Amino acid sequence: MKFGAGLTSAVPFLTEQCSDCQGKWRFFPVSLRSSLFQALHNSCREKSTVPKKIIPNIALCDKNTKESANALDKLFSSEQQASILHVLNTASNKELEAFKLLRGRKSINIVEHREKYGPFQNLESLTNVPLFQYKTAVQVCNSILCPETGAKKRKSQENRLLKKLIKPEIERERLKAINSIVSIVFGTRRIAWAHLDRKLAVLDWQQSESFQLMKGTYISSVYLEEISSVISKIPKADFYVLEKTGLSIQNSTLFPVLLHLHIMEAMLYALLNTTFAQGGQHQVLSMNRSAVGKHFELMIGDTRTSGKELVKQFLLDSVLKEEPRVFFPSDKIVHYRQMFSSTEHYRIEELYDSLLQAVAFYELVVFAPEP
Repeated sequence: MKFGAGLTSAVPFLTEQCSDCQGKWRFFPVSLRSSLFQALHNSCREKSTVPKKIIPNIALCDKNTKESANALDKLFSSEQQASILHVLNTASNKELEAFKLLRGRKSINIVEHREKYGPFQNLESLTNVPLFQYKTAVQVCNSILCPETGAKKRKSQENRLLKKLIKPEIERERLKAINSIVSIVFGTRRIAWAHLDRKLAVLDWQQSESFQLMKGTYISSVYLEEISSVISKIPKADFYVLEKTGLSIQNSTLFPVLLHLHIMEAMLYALLNTTFAQGGQHQVLSMNRSAVGKHFELMIGDTRTSGKELVKQFLLDSVLKEEPRVFFPSDKIVHYRQMFSSTEHYRIEELYDSLLQAVAFYELVVFAPEP
């Protein structure tokens, strides 16, 4: 009785200490209650200690976050912080998008955060906006302080457009000052070139057969001899524009053709620069074949169609129109028309493409208005 009385008197105290255990022990015999109750009590006590292990980690994360945010403010003077905050708190979505790093969702998130929580009080509050980690916030603040000027932005856009058309990169001033170019297109059986001045007058236009280059041996000396012979016939010009093929290296069946074209391009690039370049400046460029096709609307999907009919129209317009798109001098027009007629029944695409590439180069690169 003493044992039972002692256990009964201890129950209120123990159940107060372990509320999760209330009512669980009363279904067991008295002889088991003491040991069972102690086990349950220990189990509950172990569970209650789990949060204590997590709390220090949360506190550490909060401390690190606060230090990073404070570090953001320390990077800028009070005047700089005021300038940045003025933009963040007053600029519209469109005005924010004028900054390169705030395009798209970031500018929307800033405006939404501002509308929901009020103006930004300090720079560290920028890190509370979705998509703005510490490094991103630093870059955004710097871009607001030093925005890209209109002239710099236009120049950057202009350079991107030129990079899609020609390589290597050439100063815009040199391109604008061009007086004449030689456009060169090569295939598996011939090399053709067209020499045009800035009035789009055709000064020279011809081709050279090179049947023995595609025999599968790819002998360097043969390439050197053939291409050197062609270069000896090519007139002097400010720039020499080579067609950049669009063939994919992933198509294994075209690998022999692709290898041949790359060898041709490398040989022409090296020999033309050695022969004509002055002062160590680039005078040989590569032009994107697809860009030329798009300019003349010759593309069907990714495939470029023949430019024969377009060239035929250029020849006809040169006779019939006072201001044709391409001008063939009167002393050469008969010769060029005869040359075209004699090749019309054959696939002499290199001849047509060399002329079209020259016209596209002037219209897209030299005469193109600034963006």
